[in-house]
Amino acid sequence: MNIILLNEGETFLPSSDDRAKHIRKILHMGVGDSFRAGIINGYEGNARITASDEKGITIDFTPTKDSSGLYPLTMIIAQVRPICMRRILRETVSLGVSHLILPVSDLGEKSYLEASLYTKGEYKDILLDGAMQAGATGVSRVSIVKNVEEAVASADGDVHILLDNAVGATPLSRENLEGKSVVLAIGPERGWSGRERQYFIDNDYRPMLLGDRILRTETAAVAGAAMALAAMKLL
Repeated sequence: MNIILLNEGETFLPSSDDRAKHIRKILHMGVGDSFRAGIINGYEGNARITASDEKGITIDFTPTKDSSGLYPLTMIIAQVRPICMRRILRETVSLGVSHLILPVSDLGEKSYLEASLYTKGEYKDILLDGAMQAGATGVSRVSIVKNVEEAVASADGDVHILLDNAVGATPLSRENLEGKSVVLAIGPERGWSGRERQYFIDNDYRPMLLGDRILRTETAAVAGAAMALAAMKLL
């Protein structure tokens, strides 16, 4: 954790909280010490420990600057195995992606949505972990949708890109996307169906490539986000 994120108005961290454990066991801090903290999607600043006992840590937060800004990059990422999606969520929020849209694809497993990652809201903790690792207060918005049609309807951007090996696809690395908001669509392990691929194209998504190699969805998500942000002159 390179920043400790707090909810608005939060002043007490129970001893069982991972943040309290980090402050004590990793930062080795006690009463009177200060650490870098921030409000989720708000200001960052300094938090001073005012009390500490077996129940938890009491803090006083002083904001200093707004560091909630995320990059104007939306990613449509088809549902994959929950263990893989955990890594995708953590890394994409670390990169500063503003909106993650997660549709069930034609060729994907519908049962993925029944995983505790979603039913118990575990994905929210993963997003916070990714943001804290990045040292930022901004946390990506997540939309879980039923299909590609809902995903496309939920995505807003100046440029729409379909990362796919469709005929006529051009390298993403050659694009200049400076000053643009971008939507990037990435398929599941088995790829988009022909119907989905055509739906993207019919809705002005341009087929592009990351390279000649076939990548796992989690690899493509991180590489695609980084390459898009570089083309946007934000990395």
